[in-house]
Amino acid sequence: MKSAAIVLAAGAGTRMKSTKPKVAHEVLGKPLVRWVVDAANKAGIKRVVTVVGHESDQVIPLVEDDCEVVEQPQRRGTADAVNVCRDAFADFDGSLVVLSGDCPLITSKTIRALVQMREENDAAVVVLTMKLDNPFGYGRIIRDVNGQVERIVEQKDATPEEAAVNECNSGFYCFDAKALFDALGKVDNHNAQGEFYLTDVLAICREEGRAVLALTTEDPAECLGVNSRMQLAEATKQLQKRINAAHMAAGVTMTDPDLVWISPDVNIGQDTEILPMTFLMGGSFIGEGCVIGPNTRLTDTIVGNNCVLDETVAIEAELEDGVHCGPRAYLRPDTYLCENAKVGTHVELKKSRVGKNSKVPHLSYIGDATIGEDVNIGAASITCNYDGYHKHQTIIGDDVFVGSDTMMVAPVKIGNRAIIGAGSVITEDVSAGALGLGRARQTEIPDWADKRRSEHNR
Repeated sequence: MKSAAIVLAAGAGTRMKSTKPKVAHEVLGKPLVRWVVDAANKAGIKRVVTVVGHESDQVIPLVEDDCEVVEQPQRRGTADAVNVCRDAFADFDGSLVVLSGDCPLITSKTIRALVQMREENDAAVVVLTMKLDNPFGYGRIIRDVNGQVERIVEQKDATPEEAAVNECNSGFYCFDAKALFDALGKVDNHNAQGEFYLTDVLAICREEGRAVLALTTEDPAECLGVNSRMQLAEATKQLQKRINAAHMAAGVTMTDPDLVWISPDVNIGQDTEILPMTFLMGGSFIGEGCVIGPNTRLTDTIVGNNCVLDETVAIEAELEDGVHCGPRAYLRPDTYLCENAKVGTHVELKKSRVGKNSKVPHLSYIGDATIGEDVNIGAASITCNYDGYHKHQTIIGDDVFVGSDTMMVAPVKIGNRAIIGAGSVITEDVSAGALGLGRARQTEIPDWADKRRSEHNR
């Protein structure tokens, strides 16, 4: 049977105290709504419609690549939010999952289970429920004597007896699409909030003789909604634990997993060790046998096998096998480090390639440069790549030795096997095998310092 999903992402999230819509806030580098859409996709649901509303111009770019988008002009409740999708699903006959765009912990496994239960029982709807020690604020699940769901009662509408029930609505459902849209036409807003509740659909379907079932989650945290900054932090902690546990089960070492933060799309090879205060973000890929950290942040960076990155920040960089970086190295976008290259302490690289076995050990800036193999760049050397208007290239051949405190004023080329004297300013190309010097001749004035001190002390 066909399946599709609606992701509700129209709310403002006023408790977030933010200019951003709630679902655009990020957990481990990924917006809340993307966690939900991706879970639906991993569950095998190929068609996802996202309902947007508040600050929709910020939400649409997050989902438009793989979702249909429908706008809810006025926020009049969850039933209205689903009903605006009526035209989009006019010809759809199958299982329609309704998901909350502010619940990033929902799993593909649970979404599949909802669909499976509905289809196996030909139910009008299956609602995902959770049992809470403190159910305040959640809609209560009221069951009949046979254990089927009779209705869902919102907190403000609940009697004391109903409020004492600890089985709660999670806000996740799987509907028979035809039954859903038939029932939505019968939902009214005669309640304390004056809104159209999606939960009323369950009672309507039941009155029409269709089965209304519940699937209780084993982990209530999976249904955690984010409505405040505190809840955002709680969701981050839950997902941090889930992701880190999966990596450790796959052969990754973490000395303290509470001090490691990894985005969901990161891949890490076996026998790699992640040290404390490390952030692996975006689509970063780490090979096998690496040591990453401490105090390291990698974003959309590819790291080969057997690399060591100590106190390194890397953004959109690529490192081959056996590379050593840091401590306190900064690799900016389009940095490429070849096999066994070394980038040392207080070194910054940007849009540059460092060849095999080459070293930029310390206190240097290399930008818009191509460095060959077996090159040594002395301390405090700089490629002067910017003339105030344009960036220019520095090209350094193989087996070159660049002395400390060298300024290479681009555009400039240094040939293979050349040596550059320390303290030079290189403004012209240096031939292969040559010595390049670009510094003023040293001058000495005898007794000048003693005479100056004598005059000062008079």
